[in-house]
Amino acid sequence: MAEALLAISILWGVIFIYSVMATMDFGAGFWSMVYIHRNQTNATNIANRYLSPTWEVTNVFIVAIVVALFSLFPGATFTLGTVLLIPGSIILLLLSVRSAFLVFSHIAKNYEKAMTYISGITGILIPAFLICVLPITQGDFIDHINGTERLNLIKVFTSPNVYSFIVFAVSSTLFLSSLLLADYSKASDDLNAYKIYRRDALLIGPIVLLTAFLIMFTLRSEAPWLYENIMELKAWLIGSILMFLLAGMALFLPTKKTIGMPRLAVIATVLQYFLASYAYGKGHLPYVVYPSVTIQSGFTHPNTFRALFISYIFGFVILFPGFVYFWRLFMKDRNYLKKKF
Repeated sequence: MAEALLAISILWGVIFIYSVMATMDFGAGFWSMVYIHRNQTNATNIANRYLSPTWEVTNVFIVAIVVALFSLFPGATFTLGTVLLIPGSIILLLLSVRSAFLVFSHIAKNYEKAMTYISGITGILIPAFLICVLPITQGDFIDHINGTERLNLIKVFTSPNVYSFIVFAVSSTLFLSSLLLADYSKASDDLNAYKIYRRDALLIGPIVLLTAFLIMFTLRSEAPWLYENIMELKAWLIGSILMFLLAGMALFLPTKKTIGMPRLAVIATVLQYFLASYAYGKGHLPYVVYPSVTIQSGFTHPNTFRALFISYIFGFVILFPGFVYFWRLFMKDRNYLKKKF
């Protein structure tokens, strides 16, 4: 059981890193589309400058999620692969289209605007479909017909809890990305773009909080087992709310250049999502897919896990310095920040 808990912690960690990076990535594409015709602001250029080097890195983690799930929990992979065939195929299609357009946007300049729209639209649709995996694993959406598991799409698309998750995913995407773009704009000394993204973050932040409460409200009736487990972890939820308030306060703190400390707001918001996701993840245990698959029943062979765990440690040791170096170049290279090259 201890090894299964360690394995699910690794998987959840990779999912959390991807969810944070991907929401910032997808949101940047949306903001690039929104401000594409605003000639009086540099907001679109800021979004594109952020988007250009990060989407490739983000895609690394979605591959890591699939590999970790398949290798650590092959039993759960079979169930998830069966019931998520349709939504999973849609997600892969959208990711493929978005990645293809982002690649060719640097070559086919005549179609740059069309590609910006594709990136912006898919940047909202992808997190909306991705988040649906969570309510589906909470139970009541999977039918067992002649020994075969099938996803009941009618129940999915008529569930208030599913829609509350979708609104939460979209609003979180816009909120996190606007915060990071505000920070990036300030680091680039583009105070006009900074004020725009700061304003967007202040407008969308309360919506995120309201949708989080909406999730809990609908969860109470649709997945009472999960709601009760999460409510036993109130301290983590309270800590999450406090981090959200800290992020809001950080945007009003005075600095030498202007009002607001977006870097502090980004850190507080990531901590907020970490605390909330921990409460949700722990409350979801021991189930991977309720009620048919637990972390123990879907777990790989212990000897296989030990070998995988060692390989994951070596992989992390190799990749982590590279990600740190990438981030330092991305956020501190003055030529790139000011686009002087």
